[in-house]
Amino acid sequence: MATCDVCGEYENLPYQCKRCGQTFCAEHRLPENHDCPGLAEWDDPGGVFDSGFDESVEGESGGGRTGGGRSGGASAGVVDRVKRRIDRETGTGGVVGYFRNNATYALLLAMWVTFLLQWAVTLTLGEAAHSQIFVLRSEAVANVWTWITSVLSHSRVGLFHIIGNSIVILFFGPLVERAVGSKRFVGFFFLSGMLAGLGHVLFAIATNAPPTGVLGASGAGFAILGVLTVWRPNMQVLLFFVIPMKIKYLTWGIALVSAVLVIQSGTGGVGGIAHLAHLIGFAIGLAFGKRNEGLARSAGGMGGVSMGGARGPRGPGGPGGPGGRF
Repeated sequence: MATCDVCGEYENLPYQCKRCGQTFCAEHRLPENHDCPGLAEWDDPGGVFDSGFDESVEGESGGGRTGGGRSGGASAGVVDRVKRRIDRETGTGGVVGYFRNNATYALLLAMWVTFLLQWAVTLTLGEAAHSQIFVLRSEAVANVWTWITSVLSHSRVGLFHIIGNSIVILFFGPLVERAVGSKRFVGFFFLSGMLAGLGHVLFAIATNAPPTGVLGASGAGFAILGVLTVWRPNMQVLLFFVIPMKIKYLTWGIALVSAVLVIQSGTGGVGGIAHLAHLIGFAIGLAFGKRNEGLARSAGGMGGVSMGGARGPRGPGGPGGPGGRF
C-alpha cells in the first residue's frame, strides 16, 4: 500500500511512473494527469518526432520515383529511432541501473551480505581478523577501511541489531531518498554512519575510556529519522508496530534517553549500545534536514516527502525502477 503523490489517497495497488518515479492512484497514473515532467522531453525536435519523411520526399521529387523503396527505408528508420528512444528512456542501464531510485534496497542488501561475510571471516580466520576488518576501534582508528565496513556490519549476537536497523532503513529510507536523489542519499548514509562511529571512538580516546569498538548502521538510521523529524514532525508512526505516535515524540524521546545514559556513563555507551553514536547521527540528520528543507518541498511533486502533513507515513512500496539517477 502507498499514497498517491497527487491526491494523497491510499492505494492498495499503486502505479509508478517510469519517467518521473512518482507513485499514483489509478486516477492520476497517466502522465497527463499528474503533470509528468517527462512530457516536456517529447518536444525535442531531434527525438522521436524527427521522422525524416520530409527528407525522403524531397530527395525523390527530382528523380521521378514513386518512393516505394525509399519510403519503406524511411519508415524502418523511424521505427529504429523510436525503439532506441524507448530503450534509452525505459531501459535498466545494466545491473547498476536496477538500483537507480532503489539505493535504500541496495544498502539493505549490502548490510545483509556483509553480515554473512562477518560470519564467514570469523569461522575461517578467527575473531581477531573479524575485528580488524569490520569493527571501528578506538585503538585502531587508522584502519580507515573500518570507517566504511563498520557502517554495514552488525553484532553477531542474535539478529536483533541488524533486523532493527533494517526496519528503520526500509520504512524511512525511501522517503529521504526520493526527496534528495539516490546518489546523494548514499553519500548521506555513509557519511552520517562514519561520523557517528568516529565520534563515538574519538570520545572514548579523549576521555581515556577503556578501548571500545563500534559497528552497525544505527548512526545512519538515526540520521534518517533526524531528517524526517525536521521535514515531517507530525508524521504518524507505530512504535513496536502497535503504538501510534508522531515521529517527533519518538525521535526526541529516544534522543533524550540516550543523552541521559551518555552523561551517566561518561563513556558514550551503555549495555553494549553506542548511545553517543545514535545522538551524533540524529544531530547530523537534523542539520541535513534543516539545510535541505527547500529541496524536500520541491521534491513533493517528484515522489518525495510532503512537508508537515498529518497523514500517516507512506509504506515502503516497491522498488523504484530505472527512472531516477544513481
